[in-house]
This record gives sequence, C-alpha cells and structure tokens, in this order.
Amino acid sequence: MRSVWLALCALARLWPGALGGCTEAGRCCPGRDPSCSARGWRLDRVYGTCFCDRACLLTGDCCFDYPRACPARPCIVGEWSPWSGCAARCKPMARVRRRLVQQEPQNGGAPCPALEERAGCLEYWTPQGQACGHAFVPAFITTSAFNKERTRHAASLQWSTDTEETGYCMEFKTESLTHHCALENRPLTRWMQYLREGYTVCVDCQPPAMNSVSLRCSGDGLDSDGNQTLHWQAIGNPRCQGTWKKVRRVDQCSCPAVHSFIFI
Repeated sequence: MRSVWLALCALARLWPGALGGCTEAGRCCPGRDPSCSARGWRLDRVYGTCFCDRACLLTGDCCFDYPRACPARPCIVGEWSPWSGCAARCKPMARVRRRLVQQEPQNGGAPCPALEERAGCLEYWTPQGQACGHAFVPAFITTSAFNKERTRHAASLQWSTDTEETGYCMEFKTESLTHHCALENRPLTRWMQYLREGYTVCVDCQPPAMNSVSLRCSGDGLDSDGNQTLHWQAIGNPRCQGTWKKVRRVDQCSCPAVHSFIFI
C-alpha cells in the first residue's frame, strides 16, 4: 500500500490534475465549509470526497494536495509611521503612530499584529511660542525610555542647543495608586504595571519638562518637607494615578529601570 501511495504522490507532482484535489477544483476556504470539497485522494490515503477548508487539518479529511494548494500565509505589515504630534498643546494628550497591512493572513497564517500604538505626550509651547503646560498641580510621569526620543530643541524654544543643563532626579516613595495601572497591557503603557505601593521610584527632571527659568519640573515636590502627600498621574492613561512622598533630590537617578520615570 505504501508503494502505491508513493506512486500516487509522484504522479501528483508530475501531473497535478490527475488525482483531483484542491488544485484541480480551485478551492481554498477559511474555517469550516462543507461545500469547499473536491474529489480525489485524501491525506489519510482514502479516495473519495476530500476538503479544502482550513478545518480539514483538524478533521483529517484534507485533499492530498491541500498543503501545497493552500499554503498558510501570515499577515505582513509595513513599517510604523512617524509619531504624530500631540492632539492638543498645553495639556496631557496622546500621540499616535500607525502601520498598514500589506498582506492579509490566509489559510490559517499568523494574524496581524497591532496596527496602532498610542503614547502620552505634553507640548509645552503654543503655536505662537508662549510657554504653557507647567502649571499642573500633579506630577505627570512616563517611562524613562521616552527620554531617548524627545529632543530639547524640538520640544522647547527656550532651551539653547549650546546649554548643557544636567537636570536632577527626585526620589519618591509611593503611597497609593489606582488599580487601573496594573491593567495596562498596551506595548507603550505596559510600564505602568510596575508601579507598586511602598516602593522607592526615581523621576528624572530634564528639559523640556524643566522650566528654563526656574530650572524646576512641575510637580517635583522639591518644596515639600517629606511628610506632605503629593499627587502623580501617568501619561497615557489618566486613570492610572496615585500619591507619593518626597524622599530626596539627587543629581542622578539610580533606581532599577522598571522604577525609573521622567517628568513630562
């Protein structure tokens, strides 16, 4: 029987239409479709009605040429677009980037990944060049990784490229936070999951969040005595917020990466 099957396979390669199947019927169907059938040899070496739908791989009744006639093709997406600007200036908003599908998944191929990503942002200058955005009471924070993307020259008209202000780091001990932080699972907001009560966190104050006149970041708590409860809010999810108390000011942050943030 094995020799007969090998002979049939060889014949199929030389003359695909000789044994029927998906190629001859011109069928390839998603899911389970009883009408997506043909006449020919099945993969289980039984001759008769065979199927060319995706579910035949589970039921074992595919036509012999299904893998070749209906190959799985994954979703293919293009490159990310550049980040958009903030949706509005002078208040915490969101920026967005998108990518397009170049090939839809076929025949059980890998599905498409996320086509849109959002991240928090804050623009400190009006279109007319007036300073704004520093008058917020709570501290607005985001992951320290964002500091690698923002540039002093692009975000602030008041900072000279010749000025090298090193900034400073504030250490806080978290007192409370909402449960919404732990629910975040989006790629660019997943950092919120690592916020925990009772931990010491580092928040870096760097331009453009640093005011060019006072050399301070809004909400840094520098004037508090350490017993005052201060408020913070995560950029990207306004429901992720909480309280902390100032520990100290240091020149450079030294917290683990998951507990390192920046004022924004």
